[in-house]
Formats: sequence, C-alpha cells, structure tokens
Amino acid sequence: MFTDSTDSNDNTEFVDTVVIGGGQAGLAIGSELARQGRDFVILDAAHRVGDAWRERWDSLRANTPARFDGLPGAPFPGDPLTFPTKDEIAAYLEDYAAMHGLPVRSGVHVDGLRRDGDRFVATAGSRSWESHNVVVATGGCQAPKVPDLAERLGDGIVQLHSSDYRNPAQLPAGPVLVVGVGNSGAEIARDIAPSHETLIAGTPSAQPPVRPNRTDARFVYPVIRFVGLHVLTMRNPIGRNAAAKLTAAPLLRTKVADLVAAGVRVVPRVTGVHHGRPAFADGTTCEVSSIIWCTGYRNDFEWIDLPAFGDDGEPMHHRGVVEAVPGLFFLGLEFLYALFSATLPGVGRDARYLAKRMPRPRFAAAARIAGSVHATSTR
Repeated sequence: MFTDSTDSNDNTEFVDTVVIGGGQAGLAIGSELARQGRDFVILDAAHRVGDAWRERWDSLRANTPARFDGLPGAPFPGDPLTFPTKDEIAAYLEDYAAMHGLPVRSGVHVDGLRRDGDRFVATAGSRSWESHNVVVATGGCQAPKVPDLAERLGDGIVQLHSSDYRNPAQLPAGPVLVVGVGNSGAEIARDIAPSHETLIAGTPSAQPPVRPNRTDARFVYPVIRFVGLHVLTMRNPIGRNAAAKLTAAPLLRTKVADLVAAGVRVVPRVTGVHHGRPAFADGTTCEVSSIIWCTGYRNDFEWIDLPAFGDDGEPMHHRGVVEAVPGLFFLGLEFLYALFSATLPGVGRDARYLAKRMPRPRFAAAARIAGSVHATSTR
C-alpha cells in the first residue's frame, strides 16, 4: 500500500481527483477510480487505514454479517455468517487498501476546500492539492454531539463521548450513567454493567425481533439488506419519509430486556442539571461518578468554502452529486441515497454510481505537468 505521512512544505500537488477521507467510503471510491485508471489521491487524517473502526470500544462488532461487509472487488474473509469485530474490520480495510494499491496519504488533516478558477484546492496546513474533482468521503461520524447541559455538571463527574470510550477500565469506581438508548448506548451499558452500577437514560430505539446470529445472518439479514438498499431509498416516498423521521438505528444486538437482565437500570431521558447532578424527565436526579454520552454525531463541513450547502448546513446533492458545484461529490453520508448508504453493505454501490458520473480525466499526465507549472508560478 502506498502511504505518505511526510510533511512537504514546498510544493502543491496536482491530481485529477482528490478523495478526502480514507475510511470505507474513501477506499470504495478509490477502488473505482483505480479501475478507471484515474490520477487520484486519498487524504486521510488518521495515522493508519482502518483507525475509524480500530479506535472504537473494544467489544464493538458489526451489526451486519461478513457476507455483506465486503467492499467492491474483495469479499470479507472468513466465515460469511459471523459478525466481524471492529479490529477485524480495521484489518480488512487496511488489507483492502494494500490489495488495490490505493494512494492513501495518512496523517493528513484537510482543513480547507475551495475553488481557484476551474480547479479545487484542498489544503492541509501548508500543503495543498489541486484537482478537477473532489470526493468528500469523511462519513457521518465527524463531530461528536454532546448536549450543552454537560457543561453544568459537577467537576467531579468524568464525562466521555462514545467515540472516546474503549472499556470499563477507563472509568472510576461508582455509578455510571449512559445517555442514549441506541445501539452504541445499549452495547456500552451492557459492557460496563459487570463492573459498575449502570444506568441508561433515554427513549429506546425500535427493537425488531432480529439478532446478529448465524440463523438470522442466513435467512433474515438478506431481507434486511434488500430493504435497506432497494426499498428505503430517496427515489420513493417510503424511503424519503424514513430518511426524514429516522433518528436512530434499531436495537439489534442488545435489547432493553438484555440490559435489564444484565442489571442495568433504565431511567427517563436527561432534561437538565440539578445541583451539579443529571436530572431526568420525571423530576428525579442521581449521583454518578461517570457519564458516557451516546448522543451521536453531527456533520462538520465548516472547512468547505463552496456553495454546496442549504440553510441547514447540510450538503445539497442528488445521490452524492452536487449539481451547484460541478466536480464536487459526497459519499458515505447517512441516507445519501438509501438507508444503508453509510454502511459497508451500501457504500460500494454509491461509490460506483459517483465514479460513473465523474467527468473523465483530462489527460492526467499533461495535467500534472501543467499543475506543477501553475503551482511554481504562483509561489
């Protein structure tokens, strides 16, 4: 695998296409661009391919079986009916990048994207890349969301977002409050329960009668996959309605009954702070030593200086194609086109769609030379 973490301060690189983000979305579009013979680069802030998975909590597993977790051109290895661990997924992504020879530049945090004439300019500190096309593949887990009331909690309470939680050893002795009853909150609460008194606050997500086991992986998950890819899409009213109303994925691996059986106490949602303690919707409070905020993420595109966003700050696109800014594409967003667009089972199809609609390369070798001359003349 080609990676480059070195710091280059004296040149601007020109490529046909810049992909920003080297997670599953960036690698999926990278394989499509490589197949087309394009001149491109993948810029990733992580120090190692797969870190978006590798750096999550220790017990995390995929909610989809391995048979559906492969990216284009490389099935997920091993037993197709198992549900891979986060480290197995990270290793797969790293191997995928190596297998396809993808030009991943690790440790590159892109802090700006703008237009300069007919070219895009992506910057990372003093370094820059100019291109005809840009794919923003930073995914949906960009900026952790924590409610403002967290700032009013007592100084003695240890607070973590789910993105920072690894295992119970991080937490001091005493009760732990997990806020949010989605998949992350339910699984983390169950992970903590054997070693700490654990409470979980919030309204549970839907709880379908499905579990990640071999039987369901064989017979039920193919139906779920079909619905998530072909029924709940932005092409039909059912999918558009689901996209507007769906706020959390259904509980799959850990149900509320599992939490109760593990000794986790389910409490109402957190609505405020009383004397430095979390206060609940029923007017009660509790004394806790730690709080883990499983309250999701928000998109963060403030570094993009392009007319590609609506009043709500979200990208304006059709299946990832930004018509207002030709050459700009988004990939890996929640419900980009279908329910599974941000997941391993769905990102490959979206990547193929975008690659087919990307303007053809403009004689990459000649463009690279011209780009070098342009960069030199503007210093």
